Amino acid sequence: MKIKTVAIIGAGAIGSYFIAGLTEKLGDDLWIVAEGERKERLEKNGIVINDQKYDLHVKTPEEAKGVDLLIISVKYGALQGTLPMIEKIVDAHTLVISPMNGVDSEKVIGEKIGMEHMLPSFMKIASRRIDNQIVYDPEVTMGLYFGEDNGEPSERTDAIEDLLRDTPIHHHLSANIQQDIWYKYALNISKNLPQAIINCGLGAYTDSEHLAYISTRMRKEVSDVAAALGIDISDTSGTQAKNATFAPDSRFSTLQDLDAKRPTEIDMFSGTLVRMGKELHVDTPFNEFAYHAIKCLEEKNSGKIR
Repeated sequence: MKIKTVAIIGAGAIGSYFIAGLTEKLGDDLWIVAEGERKERLEKNGIVINDQKYDLHVKTPEEAKGVDLLIISVKYGALQGTLPMIEKIVDAHTLVISPMNGVDSEKVIGEKIGMEHMLPSFMKIASRRIDNQIVYDPEVTMGLYFGEDNGEPSERTDAIEDLLRDTPIHHHLSANIQQDIWYKYALNISKNLPQAIINCGLGAYTDSEHLAYISTRMRKEVSDVAAALGIDISDTSGTQAKNATFAPDSRFSTLQDLDAKRPTEIDMFSGTLVRMGKELHVDTPFNEFAYHAIKCLEEKNSGKIR
């Protein structure tokens, strides 16, 4: 198996990382998939990443059909609307990764195209949008994690490693990808959401025992739900349980979305956890509060409430 062509749906934080990392190696064989006005805009304007402009090779889903590797990097709220595009693109041999936040994107996509196409993955990247460009620090970005559910190397993981070799994309073959995905999920919920509700920088988790308490309780609920699924993320001392080093004033994605008055991914974070908790008979009161609190902040941003 050899990956010669790559298509990306979604040119935000994750998509931009792959655009910057694969453009030199793949050239015309790296495609962005879009339709209508968005396709015209991307073709005309390209994308600016870390002060460098990238011209994009934009294809419709029909034109991208049969690509070797499809990367899904949309916001969680856009995933359902993206499924028809994915169905049009995927051919019998197409490998699909969805290194999005959350724990269920592979299942959502796999139910449409077949789980045999899906390779579990996730990303660790801290980026922000400044004016019309995406900005991230390539040196501290931990990048892509991927692996088979059985923890063994495979023809598929070998193909991904071969593709990313000699590129600036940081990548890691995971020996326990589902556990690592849930460790990332716990980080997102316990660090993204409390600061978004309080509207504070990352340093507040150290400065405030109250914020630290909320964060700890929210993470414990993620750990409890994971345990009910047979996934152990109780150890908080390992590398996977910790974020990379960020400045004390760092504002993670949920707070960035609220700052910009965009919809957040709260449905994917606490929304999904609360739903799973109910199905598994695991109590998640702190996440249930966070879900409704951030929904209220979204309503405030939209002018629905004052």
